[in-house]
Amino acid sequence: MNFKNKLTALDTIVKKEVRRFLRIWLQTIVPPVITMSLYFIIFGNLIGRQIGAISGFSYMQFIVPGLIMMSVITNSYMNVCSSFFSTKFQKSVEELLVSPTPNAIIILGYCVGGIVRGLLVGFVVVLVSLFFTKLHIHNLFYLVSFAVLTATVFSLGGLTNAIFAKKFDDISIIPTFVITPLTYLGGVFYSIDQLPAVWQIVSKLNPILYMINGFRFGFLGITDVNLMMSILILIFFIVSLFVINLSLLRRGSGLRT
Repeated sequence: MNFKNKLTALDTIVKKEVRRFLRIWLQTIVPPVITMSLYFIIFGNLIGRQIGAISGFSYMQFIVPGLIMMSVITNSYMNVCSSFFSTKFQKSVEELLVSPTPNAIIILGYCVGGIVRGLLVGFVVVLVSLFFTKLHIHNLFYLVSFAVLTATVFSLGGLTNAIFAKKFDDISIIPTFVITPLTYLGGVFYSIDQLPAVWQIVSKLNPILYMINGFRFGFLGITDVNLMMSILILIFFIVSLFVINLSLLRRGSGLRT
């Protein structure tokens, strides 16, 4: 395929993915927004009054960036995971495999769709959060960079999960038993400075901690970790997952029967 045909293939996959989740917006956009609103009410308003300020900010202001990032992580991952597995289940993935579309374009197409959904849901959550607290942007570059890089990481991770999944139940195992616990332990609701020294070291082994703190820095200008290290960790995961997915598609692992 020449460059123009590759762009056409990429554009087709992206449009299909975006139209898919927009067509069922009551299932893809509304539920996470309602869930985050409940977090704002319960943790921000009710519990936050008892906790007080953290690093000079109200508890609500402190947790909002983490909750936004949580919605970005979950939706970017599940969009790619559920969509690609559906193509396997319906056997339409075989049409992609026999087409001249390069595997890299297939990966990019699905991941861009996941990124768009993750960022869209995150943006809507930002709008909802304005009903509960005032937000200001400290550094737009870090804010956008961490949102896009994190959505990319979990879109690629969702594709890996979908490739290995053999039944619909398999696409919920990683989000339930890996992503959700790591997210809750990634500094969404607290600063690791509040933890004992040993648990601070353990927390720094959690990659989601770096994503949430980088995003929080974009809003509030505070972070528990080194920002450049955070970016390097994200780039490492993006490159690693892209190479893994590329290898899996080339071999047809979990795709060819």
